[in-house]
Parts: sequence; C-alpha cells; structure tokens
Amino acid sequence: MSTMRELRQAAGLSQEKLAELAGTSQPQINKLETGQRKMTVDWAVKLARPLGVEPTLLLGLDAAPAVAPPPTRPRTSPPPLLRPAPAASGHVAEPMPVRAAARGGVDQEMFLEDGPIDWVAKPDYLKNARDPYAMYVVGESMMPRFRPAQLLHVNPHKPPAAGAGVVVVKRSKAVLVKEFVRRAPEGVVLREYQPADREFTVADEDLDTVHTVVGLQEP
Repeated sequence: MSTMRELRQAAGLSQEKLAELAGTSQPQINKLETGQRKMTVDWAVKLARPLGVEPTLLLGLDAAPAVAPPPTRPRTSPPPLLRPAPAASGHVAEPMPVRAAARGGVDQEMFLEDGPIDWVAKPDYLKNARDPYAMYVVGESMMPRFRPAQLLHVNPHKPPAAGAGVVVVKRSKAVLVKEFVRRAPEGVVLREYQPADREFTVADEDLDTVHTVVGLQEP
C-alpha cells in the first residue's frame, strides 16, 4: 500500500510545497506522514488536489511510522481506490465547496459562480440540503459574532429569520456577511457591529440573493 510520503514524492512535491498548496504548515504534513496525526476527511479533501489523487485513496492510507523502511517489492499495478471508513453517524461525509472569502466590512467583488476555491467535509446538518457551501470571513464588521478566518456553513435555500447570519450577494456580485433584521418595502434591512452597531438597507434593485448561515467552523 502507498504511503502519503510516497504519494507526495510521486507528485514531485516537498513537504513545504505540499503544505503551501494545501493551506497548512510543513510540521502538519510531517505529522500526517509519520502517523502522529490521523488522516481525516478534512485532511483528505485538502491534500487530494495537490497530490493528484482521490480523497478516498488518502482515507485508505495506513500512516507510515517515522522509521518505516522503503518497500522491498516493486508494485506491478496501482493500488485500488479504497472506501473511506464510515463516520460515527453511519454515513461517509461528502465534500462541500468553499466558494469564496467574504469581506465583513467593505464591499468586495466576489464571483461565487466561478467555482470552489477549496473543499471541506459536509456537516451532518447539511447532508440533505441542496447546494450548501462554505465561505471564509474576512474583516471585523461582524465581531464578536463572526471573526476573521472562521468558515461559515451556508444553506442558500433556507429563508432567513430575524437575527440570522446571512450572506448577501448584490447584483454587482459584491458579497456581504451581515445579520438579517427584516424585509422592508424598499429592500433588505441588515445589521453590522463594527466600527459601530448600525442597521442599513440594501435596496431591492441592488440585491441579488440572500443565503442563510446555519453553522460555522473555527480556523
């Protein structure tokens, strides 16, 4: 069976370069290769793309010990893709796209339809949702509710209720992460906390969609 080190070397990557491509650090890559850190769905999704393999292959790896000798017999055929171990709930976690990083204060051009910038494991509470996605928070306008680098989990088809966190997409494609206050005849009333606690309105003619934040993941 291949080890993660062999897959990395086959891809022509150093630990440092793989860490850069996967958005982590070299010590974390070393721990995964030496078995000091367990290969999870999150890690498999992060590493699969730069390694050029399927996440299921990484989930099937047996972590090699730090002093493991190289294989003595040449492989005559590639290893089969292995089924990942079921999660505790009895099902295998599916990947969910990270669609963009949203700035919490100033409008920022974010074209969500361009495709995912990363993938994470879909949480159980979104397993039956249609088109869920995740989005990073950048900026401090929603502190202390949402902090920079948190990963928001979003259900684009759940209607927002008063007090819910929302991802607001304008027709200009600028993306805002705010608190939903209410719908008004002229548009959607939102709230932000920094630099001052205030309410403001995004007019209907400027509004594209409003998606509801249903959870978050710490960095």
